Amino acid sequence: MVKQSITRYIVSFAVLLLSASAAQAEEKPLRIGWVYAMANAPALIAEKKGFYAAEGLNVDIKSFTDGPLLQQAVAAGDLDVAYVGSPPVYHWFSRGLESKILAQVNFGQAAVITNAKSPITTVSDLRGKKLAGVAKGSGMDVLLRGYVLKEKAKLDPDQDISIINMPPGNMNAALEHNEVDAAFSWEPFVSQSLLRGSSKVILDVNKDLPQYPWYVVIALPKTLKARPDDITKLLRAHLKAIAFLQSHPEESNQIIAQEFKLEATQAANGKTIKPEEIVQEARKRMGWSAKLDANDVQFIQRLMDYSLSLGFINKPLKVEQVVDTSFLQKAEQSLK
Repeated sequence: MVKQSITRYIVSFAVLLLSASAAQAEEKPLRIGWVYAMANAPALIAEKKGFYAAEGLNVDIKSFTDGPLLQQAVAAGDLDVAYVGSPPVYHWFSRGLESKILAQVNFGQAAVITNAKSPITTVSDLRGKKLAGVAKGSGMDVLLRGYVLKEKAKLDPDQDISIINMPPGNMNAALEHNEVDAAFSWEPFVSQSLLRGSSKVILDVNKDLPQYPWYVVIALPKTLKARPDDITKLLRAHLKAIAFLQSHPEESNQIIAQEFKLEATQAANGKTIKPEEIVQEARKRMGWSAKLDANDVQFIQRLMDYSLSLGFINKPLKVEQVVDTSFLQKAEQSLK
């Protein structure tokens, strides 16, 4: 009897330990990283409006100032999911860091601007000029060199123009002080400059390439395998956040303005422009969508081809290697 009692006690204790371990595993947060850019607003909206919590998700969300820092966190295994530009994803893939693009985050955002008084009116006029851009080989640099300069302006990015690498936050000042002739920038920096009256747009990329996808949601293969239900829940929250951005523009503009610490600015006529007005202006060149339809996938392939021609990847890649829309489809169906 004593032996049986001891045996039952040991079995019961083991079951309790297993149950506790399982509970801890279920409560382990889904670690989400996102590049600190206005276009990635769905990530912060999902957190601020409680959409992750409504899905029963325990999340640990962290913003990163740029893609390379986020990449380090992904490579180190410190993140499960990330909101990042599509070129870095396939650049990493080509170097052995595999991940899958699950959904789109935004479309549009980029533009080429010049000083409001500049005689430059088209990107072809930039031959022999100085253009503010970001680090060579970065996601935005792929779009600049591959599409804006080579395809649109018919310029050799290494021979016909001087690309000056600088943070986007410094580009407007450089333009206003005539340190550069133009800048390849994005939101909210474009809108801040336009509303001050100090610049003009000579190329709105979203007009030339309507609703081109940029930021995407990615996950590591091990996360997709280990936590498929959580990934579906995350994408449900992502869809809800985008729906909120579209149906509640005024409230979402305020959230974005607060999160990105936008400050009121003054127009040339002395009018004070509120932070949320900057966000509203930015919406003219960008928007949000989760879908990845055939045109979106084709554009990502186009970016891959640009990267190959520019020497940023050393072998051809097919978009099917990095895109998996099955989780998004499941999330969409479960919301109907």
